[in-house]
Amino acid sequence: MIDQFDEQVKNWILSVAEGAEVSLAPPNGQKAGSGVGMYLIEVSKASLPHTMKLPAPIQLSLKYLITAWSDKPEDANQRLVQLMVAAIEKGDYEVESDPLPLSVWTAFGASPRPSFLLRVPLSYERAPVTAKLVREVKIETSPTTSFYGLLLGPGKTPLSDCYVELPDLSLSTTTDYQGRFSFAFVPGVGTKKLVITGRGHTLSVSTDANYPDSQAPMIIPFSPLED
Repeated sequence: MIDQFDEQVKNWILSVAEGAEVSLAPPNGQKAGSGVGMYLIEVSKASLPHTMKLPAPIQLSLKYLITAWSDKPEDANQRLVQLMVAAIEKGDYEVESDPLPLSVWTAFGASPRPSFLLRVPLSYERAPVTAKLVREVKIETSPTTSFYGLLLGPGKTPLSDCYVELPDLSLSTTTDYQGRFSFAFVPGVGTKKLVITGRGHTLSVSTDANYPDSQAPMIIPFSPLED
């Protein structure tokens, strides 16, 4: 758990160095007796492994400075070596054995001493993102219908070859030799605006009615017209 990482490392140390005193304080003074120091010296973000889990867990890397002390220096050295070997055998811990820079020891106000750096991985599982369950999908469609029209000029003469357009629907057609025109599919509800062009004139007509029957078309008078 994210709130128990120090305790986990401490328990591992005690499993190797039974009965030892474990200190999380910086190594800035000589302590009496014997024990092991595990000072957290760095917290960094670890590289994220390839995973399909979403959201991905937060991966951290904790770096501890491991030291040992004893009234007998040889005992402290022995304990430090035991811990280093155990860390290498553990596998999920990473050991860095490069000497700690002298400047760090100076910052601690302590003399350089045998030590190693222990990297411990920490994974924090984030709460999964849950999508709301869709129990019902409603698809609403607008009814469609056919539309028939008849274009008549003066004296109720059928007008052929006139251009008829429904601009809002991007539909167009022309009247036949009987002055008739049709659209196969138009909305069954709402206003339909027709724009008719022929003989040099343009006429706009709007209707809310439907004319689905070819035998009862919408009759549109179109005059005056140029012959």
